[in-house]
Amino acid sequence: MRSIADTITRLHPKIGATGTDRLSDLPDFGASASGLRARCYVPDDLPAGAPLVVVLHGCTQTAAAYDHGSGWSELADRHGFALLFPEQTRANNPNLCFNWFLPADTTRGQGEVAAICAMIEKIRAAHALDPARVFVTGLSAGGAMASALLATYPDVFAGGAIIAGLPYGTASSVGQAMERMRGSGLPDAATLTRAVRDASPHQGPWPRVSVWHGTADHTVAPATGEAVVAQWLGVHDLSAGPSETALVDGDAQRIWHDGDGRVAVEAHAIAGMAHGTPIDPMGEDGCGAGGAYMLDVGVSSTLRIAESWGLTDTIAVPRARARPAAPPQAANGVGDIIEGALRAAGLMR
Repeated sequence: MRSIADTITRLHPKIGATGTDRLSDLPDFGASASGLRARCYVPDDLPAGAPLVVVLHGCTQTAAAYDHGSGWSELADRHGFALLFPEQTRANNPNLCFNWFLPADTTRGQGEVAAICAMIEKIRAAHALDPARVFVTGLSAGGAMASALLATYPDVFAGGAIIAGLPYGTASSVGQAMERMRGSGLPDAATLTRAVRDASPHQGPWPRVSVWHGTADHTVAPATGEAVVAQWLGVHDLSAGPSETALVDGDAQRIWHDGDGRVAVEAHAIAGMAHGTPIDPMGEDGCGAGGAYMLDVGVSSTLRIAESWGLTDTIAVPRARARPAAPPQAANGVGDIIEGALRAAGLMR
């Protein structure tokens, strides 16, 4: 029988640092005992009051490799914001996964979530960044840790984007984590909501959350993405029915507005995409580079997430292009196409 470490390694082949490492170290962030490394990217002549994006890599990845694949530092140069890349170490986790399932690392004031918030405070103070515009995103285990940060420190973040990740508070051991990755044993919506509301003394307002998942993800089941959506719909006191739906370049979008008409929760189901971060390196608005778990599917989650947070100068227009497609579906309109994508993911009957 394979060990857990061997299983995770097979799920996530090692991703070496490709391209140039554009990141710098952030030393002495006040919680070095956590074992995490702090890396960052700050464009030259960044003005005071700029936003900050925290980016969390997946298992076996490095911060530099994830930046190269996702293109976050390219966007930071174009649009003027700072980046923080917490990086896992093998002393903490032999597969370089953030420990999103361990209570000691996902409880407010403790472990990895506390260390990452200490990094945020360090870089924010050093560069006079805007405390009201701090955002977090991550892939897979990094996405699950983004869930944990949004739950335990909702007062720190204006928004978050969870890519192929998992909901907060659903596992407390490696065995449970593997079950949840398969979509097994997920709690009901009320329990998911309570996990976030009990994770901090915060009473709102709550961060804006977007969830990204491929409909053909066999590593972290699409059902886990739906559980993340349900968790944050409950936190925002929103009904299950979305305010609007759309289909953009194979991205079946559902959007929920709060009582003031602002976007509170978004769900993106990328038709036919496996496990990874959706990217689009092509064209003048493209960024990133394809590779293992950096999936060139004609949808730039990096750009679209930055847009949704108000970090870009202009709104990018999605471009039609050839891309691997899910099997053709008979559909009469956008609603039918979205429904077909959700059925293909096993999210509807």
